[in-house]
Amino acid sequence: PSHRIIKVYEATLNKNITIADMKNISNGVELDGDFIPIDGIALADPDKKNIVGLEIHSGKYHIVKRIFEKFGYEVVKLDRTMYGPLTKKNLPRGTWRFLTDSEISILHRL
Repeated sequence: PSHRIIKVYEATLNKNITIADMKNISNGVELDGDFIPIDGIALADPDKKNIVGLEIHSGKYHIVKRIFEKFGYEVVKLDRTMYGPLTKKNLPRGTWRFLTDSEISILHRL
């Protein structure tokens, strides 16, 4: 957490999220006495209001699930799509790849 590495998650919720809840979450959330700033929140697909993209830099335990639970949502599926400079773009589900030398170099500097 001290490195402030940005993480992007795609959360599928048990019901559609309201605009009011998205605005409240975007202002940051207090959990267990700690304030968790939210760097960004958006619908992943405008036609599917139960799939939400969340950008945070906090590394606390089950933070995404706990954020949505506070607002009455259950996370039924959670996918971290980005961690710092690394993304899963163009990587099919269930597969893996070796990191490039430049990606490894970036990770060493984090």
